[in-house]
Amino acid sequence: MSFAKDFSKAMSQAGPSQFQEVIRQELEYSMKVELDKILATAPSNELEHTKNDLEGFKKLFHRFLQEKGPSVDWGKIQRPPEDSIQPYEKIKARGLPDNIASVLNKLVVVKLNGGLGTSMGCKGPKSLIGVRNENTFLDLTVQQIEHLNKTYNTDVPLVLMNSFNTDEDTKKILQKYSHSRVKIYTFNQSRYPRINKETLLPIAKDVSYSGENTECWYPPGHGDIYASFYNSGLLDNLIAEGKEYIFVSNIDNLGATVDLYILNHLMNPPNGKRCEFVMEVTNKTRADVKGGTLTQYENKLRLVEIAQVPKAHVDEFKSVSKFKIFNTNNLWIALSAIKRLQEKNAIDMEIIVNPKTLDGGLNVIQLETAVGAAIKSFENSLGINVPRSRFLPVKTTSDLLLVMSNLYSLNAGSLTMSEKREFPTVPLVKLGSSFTKVQDYLRRFESIPDMLELDHLTVSGDVTFGKNVSLKGTVIIIANHGDRIDIPAGAVLENKIVSGNLRILDH
Repeated sequence: MSFAKDFSKAMSQAGPSQFQEVIRQELEYSMKVELDKILATAPSNELEHTKNDLEGFKKLFHRFLQEKGPSVDWGKIQRPPEDSIQPYEKIKARGLPDNIASVLNKLVVVKLNGGLGTSMGCKGPKSLIGVRNENTFLDLTVQQIEHLNKTYNTDVPLVLMNSFNTDEDTKKILQKYSHSRVKIYTFNQSRYPRINKETLLPIAKDVSYSGENTECWYPPGHGDIYASFYNSGLLDNLIAEGKEYIFVSNIDNLGATVDLYILNHLMNPPNGKRCEFVMEVTNKTRADVKGGTLTQYENKLRLVEIAQVPKAHVDEFKSVSKFKIFNTNNLWIALSAIKRLQEKNAIDMEIIVNPKTLDGGLNVIQLETAVGAAIKSFENSLGINVPRSRFLPVKTTSDLLLVMSNLYSLNAGSLTMSEKREFPTVPLVKLGSSFTKVQDYLRRFESIPDMLELDHLTVSGDVTFGKNVSLKGTVIIIANHGDRIDIPAGAVLENKIVSGNLRILDH
């Protein structure tokens, strides 16, 4: 019988018995032996940070062995008190002070840049995918901050949290911004070993992570930002420069731009008491039922993710009526608070156990944490219910179609919904598997259709779009297996279902 099965069987029995404790200690000892073997293979120039990474992993693994079942007691979850989530309109209504430049000079923008573009069929960092007029996610971010610095004559730096997957490619590309008016810094998040689901031991035998060893390691989720930022020395340097807050967001969320009203609320709070942590939340729609939500738990604001919810309560968690908001992962955090909590080892984030199956069929688990989960460790935390426009993530080519279209206009790196669209909601777009990869998607659109009056688009099968197509209302296009549909140039489809076979051939 494998250790993991032994362990889970023992853990499922009520009460911490001696048996459980013995197994736990044996697992920890075996893990320590394996990690020491891995560390022994590190070249001298990598020894220090490999040691830091493995120490961090050891702490996470220790906590993983201590925890049983879902990490929240459903009975203790309450709706947050009214004043703990403020409407954005109220914060905006306070206006801006004359000295907005001095407030901006206290800010650092941090983008989470650890992800690859694999889910969209691209090699390399996701931030280097072109999203609008040849501009990448990273280009747009730099343009936004440069625009701020030029407009207000300020010095807001950009910090990228890279992973070992994205660091090298990102650094190569950063040279192109050397003349822009933005200081750019990078630091790397940790590199942790994936563990075998059966034995709960690392699958890596040495520290290398190239070639076939790539699959042995993973970046442990964005909750790793606190320790990595602190360990890099960058946190202390920025505090020494007089910086006070970071604005953290995912680099693929094109709605996450610096908001001066929120920044002013942080720096000049109406009650004189500064918030250490602000989470931007927005109203759920049916598409967001899985997003983490803010709750009141043991008198603290707490982020609850779907993975932490006991099975019997998952439907209740997804309900739009009980939990009306979800976390956008746009966060504003006080630098001094990160330093204080990190030095006390007091940042508490639930462990996310992420199961994966490797190419060869081996089942592994990754232990991860999420940046927003730390909200309960900070003092005077606040949620701000922001407009949906601040949450515009590009996770798929369906999202990409929206941001490339005339629904949005681009100005100084920021996308805003076109004034020509009569209602502010974004259409629902579902492109089928033939469109998953960016290069296939681009090949299938001769030009991006006019979508100003679109409500819903579903496309499935082998479908291509000619130039200057216009889509309105609800449009469903389904090419059955073996069929192909070419939507002709200049076609206007309004509330139409197109199916079967439609080929336009040149003669």
